[in-house]
Amino acid sequence: MNPALTEALAHPAIWRGGDCAPEPAAVATGFDALDAVLPGGGWPRAALTEIVLEREGIGEIMLTLPALARLQVEGSLVVWIAPPYRPYAPALAAAGLDLARFVVVRDVDERDALWACEQALRAPECGAAFIWTSTHDERALRRLQVAAREGRSWSVVWRRPGRQASAATAPLRLALAPHEGQLAVRVLKRRGAELPHPVLLDLRREQRASPHSLSDHHKRPKPSSHHAVGLPVPAVARARCLRAQRRR
Repeated sequence: MNPALTEALAHPAIWRGGDCAPEPAAVATGFDALDAVLPGGGWPRAALTEIVLEREGIGEIMLTLPALARLQVEGSLVVWIAPPYRPYAPALAAAGLDLARFVVVRDVDERDALWACEQALRAPECGAAFIWTSTHDERALRRLQVAAREGRSWSVVWRRPGRQASAATAPLRLALAPHEGQLAVRVLKRRGAELPHPVLLDLRREQRASPHSLSDHHKRPKPSSHHAVGLPVPAVARARCLRAQRRR
């Protein structure tokens, strides 16, 4: 190859289609094997991620906890909208989450859930917003992608078992399934070449082995009594406020 061309292609501003596209900002997942296949080396900030589950309870939430805790260390809020089950506060606290910066919006219909997610993503104090939704409305999903980009927030659209990925605007799509005691993470779409094989993660072992483990960043807070129902008291007020504002 021409030396001048080789030098030009080596410039960091040049992206080859077979490689992962550089991300201007990403938050490390806490799992080195996954970081290695994600553009930017982690979960994309300022972008939408769509995750499809083969079944629930396979470690899907554990996969996200190191990154969520990191965002909270930076002072950001974490918002979950319409999760299928009530979050278990002691487990979240034990994983390093600050429950005072954890907001859950529950008991909302699809329209209100999408509205709440969009507002959260645009809020400057929000670092991540997760929504569990069955919508395939591309216009609504595009609004979430735009809100994530403008608010520079990490957004995840969760697809429950039996649902298919459909967010055309999401630059990253993953499918999660159990595999011989591990979590198989299949990359359905990324900014880069196709990945033919899933990434297999032993979540507990790899998190302990990672140089970016939560224990390196901060101490685990102890859950206090008012967190027992899974929501810190201020979060309840904020969630109710979101619903009230939407209905005006």
